[in-house]
Order: sequence, then structure tokens, then C-alpha cells
Amino acid sequence: MRPQLSDEVAAALRARIMSGELRPGARIRLEEVAAQLEVSITPVREALLTLRGEDMVELQPRKGYVVSPLSKQDVHDLFQLQGDIAGELAARVAGVITDGQLDELTLADRALQRARPADEVERLEFAFHRTINRIADARKLSWFLHTATRYTPVRFYSSDARWRGGMKQDHQELLAAFTARDPGAARAVMTRHFTDGADLLIKHLDDLGIWA
Repeated sequence: MRPQLSDEVAAALRARIMSGELRPGARIRLEEVAAQLEVSITPVREALLTLRGEDMVELQPRKGYVVSPLSKQDVHDLFQLQGDIAGELAARVAGVITDGQLDELTLADRALQRARPADEVERLEFAFHRTINRIADARKLSWFLHTATRYTPVRFYSSDARWRGGMKQDHQELLAAFTARDPGAARAVMTRHFTDGADLLIKHLDDLGIWA
């Protein structure tokens, strides 16, 4: 099912905020966002209400919507939460995965490693992790992970050669942990997969001087 237009606008603004394109304190002008995304004002207004509820933006007198403060600890916290949930799901998968499911994941990873365009990497990486979550058979926990990963600027990662190299290594180690049916190893690899992403993003935001 296609997301509502306001959800798509919210996702685009989240990515711009988390990647540093929109800095803390920056004013968000509804008309500009609508023109950039080629939508009307209404879904932009609805998206900003959603983001205000997530503490991504604030409504200030005489200024309108501005980007909320963001700290290094905020980024660490977001990715640690993602890593903790994803690590638990991976540990559960290691305990129940069948040979057929392992083959399915291996084939999905091979397709991902061959991908070159950023949008294809994003699509196949999402499909790989969605398969893991399906095998874990933990609907509510998977939903919490999906909610937490909304704050990941996926295009920043899929376009970054360092992240792609780390992703390849992480996937190899994760598949090895699944093959060995080792929940502890699977948890450690998956958690690191997310926390390393935090370090990469923080370095990027450092280079932009986002904390100044």
C-alpha cells in the first residue's frame, strides 16, 4: 500500500534533518518544501505536525516551524535503540532458521552485493532485513524496529562507499552466525551493524559543523 502523501513528506524531511541538510534551528518554510517536493501545502503542514509530535521540529512564535536541537547523544541513542531491537530479532532468527530460509537470505545478500545504484541498494537492504524480521516471527518487536529506523537517512548510507564495505562484512558475519545457529554472535553482529552506522553519521555531521 502506498504511504499517504503527508507520510512521504515527513520521511523526506526526517532524512534531510538527520543527514544535516536541515540544521538545528533552521526555519522550514511550507511553500519552499511544497515546491521542492512538488506537492501542495496541505501534506507539508500535516507532515510538520507529525514531526512536531516526534520532537523533530518546533513551532516558534513569529518564526513558524524550525528544526529541533540534535546532539551527538541523540544520534547514539537512536541507533543504539535500533541495534538493541534488531539484535534481539537476529538472535531469535539464529535459534529457529531453517536451511531453506538461510538459502533465501544468502541469495538476497548476493543480489544486494551486486547492486550499484543507491536506490537499488536501499531497496535490497530493506528486503534483506525484512526477511530477517519475518523469520523472527515477532510482529510487535518488528514494528518497533520499523518505527525506530524511520530516523535513518538511508540515502546517506546507500551512497557512502565506507558504509557499503562495512555492510558487506556485517552481512557475511551475520550469515555465518545464522549458519552456526549462534544467537549470541548474531545479536553482536546485528547490534554493531547499527551502532557503527551511528559513528559514521556523527562523523559526517561533525564535518558539517552541525553541533556548532
